Amino acid sequence: MRTRFLPLIALSLGLAAPPATAQEKLTIYTYESFTSEWGPGPQVEKAFETECGCDVEFVAVADGVALLNRLKLEGGSTKADIVLGLDTNLTAEAKATGLFAPSGADLASIEVPGGWSDDVFVPYDYAHFAVIYDSDKLKTPPKSLHELVEGDPNEKIVLQDPRTSTPGLGLVLWVKVVYGDKAPEAWAKLKNRVLTVTPGWSEAYGLFTKGEAPMVLSYTTSPAYHMVAEDTERYKAAAFDEGHYLQIEVAGITTTGAKNPLAAKFIGFMTGPGFQDVIPETNWMFPAGKTDKPLNPAFGKLVEPSKTLLFSADEVAANRKAWVDEWLGAMSK
Repeated sequence: MRTRFLPLIALSLGLAAPPATAQEKLTIYTYESFTSEWGPGPQVEKAFETECGCDVEFVAVADGVALLNRLKLEGGSTKADIVLGLDTNLTAEAKATGLFAPSGADLASIEVPGGWSDDVFVPYDYAHFAVIYDSDKLKTPPKSLHELVEGDPNEKIVLQDPRTSTPGLGLVLWVKVVYGDKAPEAWAKLKNRVLTVTPGWSEAYGLFTKGEAPMVLSYTTSPAYHMVAEDTERYKAAAFDEGHYLQIEVAGITTTGAKNPLAAKFIGFMTGPGFQDVIPETNWMFPAGKTDKPLNPAFGKLVEPSKTLLFSADEVAANRKAWVDEWLGAMSK
């Protein structure tokens, strides 16, 4: 997820590590909000460069689905050693490219809903998707996905494009879980409430906080940012009766990165406190690995979904194109 601040396309802080040779450089592809000034990227880069004496280069695209799209375009010539920012809705499709290598990571400290056993991708955070609303502008938020779909078209929501954004794809899957074969009809109704669709999360949340719409697709954890950084409970997550769709974000070593020892070293670092302590109050998600400090009490005030919704990675791989086409067909009419 995702700090709301402006992205830096490539972040390299030039810290006090010794000059790097080609093999002492680690290239990580990720999404824009991860590398933003207030995202995890700067702190993660500093901590890992101090540990490895190497140079970390983040290269960012709009969002998680765009990461996979870029990797497919580059193929075996990719410069990425690690791709950080895919999620479980993309892992089967990512494996099928043949561009990822087994992580070799120790998963003993990884804790995510439903457990984890994948030998290629390693989780670093998780949260459920949610509709975040401005309680100053929306006094009666939707209590279910059905209420969102059927609600007042004058009360707008900002969404993300499922062709480029993992939250956007998450909503497509959420709608599919709840509506099944009736999903196209649900999208046709919801379209009337959509102010705009953005390529990634950062743009959508920025429009929301600027007051362009009273609702935005984000995460149950997003209100923690406003509580901690802004000392306000104005922005809230709507609890949906049907449950909420889960996102588990992951990183993987590419076949290019398998030749760079720094890639495996970074994945090991990612599961420990040097990385995980940074996640809650920069990426505003739940940490998936070991932390040295407890979560801010704000995380204890968040909506707890009554039910976790999740398709398997294989189900998504088999159906993603058809389900996104349903969304596109309804939204483009």
